Amino acid sequence: MKRYLYLVALMALSACAGNVKNDEQSLEEKAKALHAEMVTIDTHTDTPLNFLREGFDFSGENNSAIGSKVDLRKMEEGGLDAAFFAVFIGQRECTPEGYKKANEKALKIFNAIHENVAKYSDRAEVATSSDDVYRLKKEGKRAIYIGVENGFPIGEDLDQVKRFYDMGARYITLCHTRNNQICDSSTDPDGPKYNGLSNFGREVVTEMNRLGMMIDVSHISDSSFYDVLALSKAPVIASHSCARAVCDHPRNLSDDMLRAIAKNGGVVQMCVLSDYVKKSPQNPARDSAYRALREKWNNFRNLTPEQEKQATSEWYKLEEQFPGSRATVSDVVDHIDHMVKVMGIDHVGIGTDFDGGGGVEGCRDASEMYHITMELIKRGYSDKDIRKIWGENFLRVFREVQKHKE
Repeated sequence: MKRYLYLVALMALSACAGNVKNDEQSLEEKAKALHAEMVTIDTHTDTPLNFLREGFDFSGENNSAIGSKVDLRKMEEGGLDAAFFAVFIGQRECTPEGYKKANEKALKIFNAIHENVAKYSDRAEVATSSDDVYRLKKEGKRAIYIGVENGFPIGEDLDQVKRFYDMGARYITLCHTRNNQICDSSTDPDGPKYNGLSNFGREVVTEMNRLGMMIDVSHISDSSFYDVLALSKAPVIASHSCARAVCDHPRNLSDDMLRAIAKNGGVVQMCVLSDYVKKSPQNPARDSAYRALREKWNNFRNLTPEQEKQATSEWYKLEEQFPGSRATVSDVVDHIDHMVKVMGIDHVGIGTDFDGGGGVEGCRDASEMYHITMELIKRGYSDKDIRKIWGENFLRVFREVQKHKE
């Protein structure tokens, strides 16, 4: 009798496990089906940093670059239709020489994006309008949009904004981790320089409105943020930012800032960089290794192209060596839940920061993007709401900004 009861219990457990497996499989199938139907956009990746790396293959067929998060094959596997590739320039001294070098490097990255995408014209195309992604999806191609992360390479020449626009850039992140000539950063250790936008920064915002170019408020200080919203005649975006109430970090946005963007008609694209999603426990060995790397490469300042290449390679190797205690997809959706509660469903999207530090357990690269959708389905989000989060909200803002073009 006891053995009979044991067998019955074992069969019940097995059936339960099978149901869980079937439920998970069904969830995955539904998520993938949704991705096949809807438009999905990641509004911030640093993939162009990989174009000069050894082993990087943008097609994804032979990509052996350590830590690479985005290529065409991964986008196809993850059901990602479009991605913004960042022309990222690290902050240097705001001098004529510094501006010149930054501008030259930015132009090289623009050209590299166009050249790499053109190699695979049967699978991808550089996109410039909000409608392009729909056309390219029908053609079975990925849409590669361009954004500029850090307005530093504009220098003090307002004409460079239009030059970048003409090269395909559809947003500019006004600054990065340090203050520049446009505005204060949220993370400059020296504190504010202008207590918001500089006079030149105000001109930049006005010019971007005139061109129909999206203004990206990720990375900028709180005072800069409110200056932008007071000045801009068009909705703004935060291309890769999280909720400060969920993870207290100066790079994240407070609830008041979230409400301000909603009132502005803009959108916040949820970042999946683990340190901004969830505070991780201290790791002295990891911190020491990264500190040594920064010292070795002079805080990544004034490096030759070959030195930059080597330093980048060593950085990615450290990421592999010290993965840390990463946040999860569930933690990411906790932020989305909070943003939806504070802002409403029409003002939330996704911008991973892949290839710039982004990646969490369950969504480590572009091939796993549909896992976010699975978690949204689990939490009861409707198909309509998921479509909004994955692209429709952002495209609404994109279209609205285009209407302001003079």
